[in-house]
Amino acid sequence: MRLTSKIIVDADACPVKDQIVLAAAPFQIEVWMIASFDHYLAPRQGVTIIQVDRSDQSVDLYIANKIVAHDILVTQDFGLATIGLAKRAIVLSNRGQMYTDQTIDFLLEKRHEQAKMRRGGKHSKGPRPMTAEDRHKFQQTLTKVLIHLQENVPT
Repeated sequence: MRLTSKIIVDADACPVKDQIVLAAAPFQIEVWMIASFDHYLAPRQGVTIIQVDRSDQSVDLYIANKIVAHDILVTQDFGLATIGLAKRAIVLSNRGQMYTDQTIDFLLEKRHEQAKMRRGGKHSKGPRPMTAEDRHKFQQTLTKVLIHLQENVPT
């Protein structure tokens, strides 16, 4: 059965594009990868590539205007994740963390505190490098979400 939901990917810096395509194929779910013209995205079977202008928030604005309930959004941007949640989408990080209304407030507050510390001269480490285990966890989480959608969301 083909799902009517789609997977929307904030693709500018997404390290799990291959895992998304692999997980989506058996479910015949549409995949949109959205990136600015600064980022080349190679054509892939089952993927619609959408390129937007270079301005700072173009990808986020495009996604915010297109996402609907029951879509799956893959992003590492907490602000965009908040928009996806407000539109009743399922939102995943690149490491397979599912964002929820309960967790996003904490993550936004933590990001705000880190920004204040950086303005005050403190430097923090960036995210740790992606591992094969991270990619596997992401693919497992996405597959579970797709199974849940297939079983529970009317098409």
